[in-house]
Amino acid sequence: MATSVIDFEVSKTAIDGLLVLSMKQVSDERGTIREFFRESGLQEAGVDAGPWRQINVTQSRQGTIRGLHGEAMTKLVAIVSGEAFGAYVDTRPDSSTAGAVATVRLVPGTQVLVPAGVCNGFQSVSAEPTQYL
Repeated sequence: MATSVIDFEVSKTAIDGLLVLSMKQVSDERGTIREFFRESGLQEAGVDAGPWRQINVTQSRQGTIRGLHGEAMTKLVAIVSGEAFGAYVDTRPDSSTAGAVATVRLVPGTQVLVPAGVCNGFQSVSAEPTQYL
């Protein structure tokens, strides 16, 4: 059994605090395991991502747009299946990046850490339904 491993990585965006996370993934001929959340890995990367207050899964057909919205809590979003185009706008008045926009191609294995006050939305772009976590 040949096994491939993709390590956990963190990338910054044009919005202060909006991070793109590549999940640790282990694949073999049986399939893939993606590490959605590991507190120690996030802490080692200097990312404060919790505590979680809510977990939702949204399923959307191709072309569906889930409009920009923001909450007073940090969100960790990801695609379980399908693909989406994610859009983010910094609406925090005191942020050094207020008004900045960032976009991310959302595929399985990619997460986005969305700080409180940053609006987020997405469009499903895959033929099969997109499941957004």
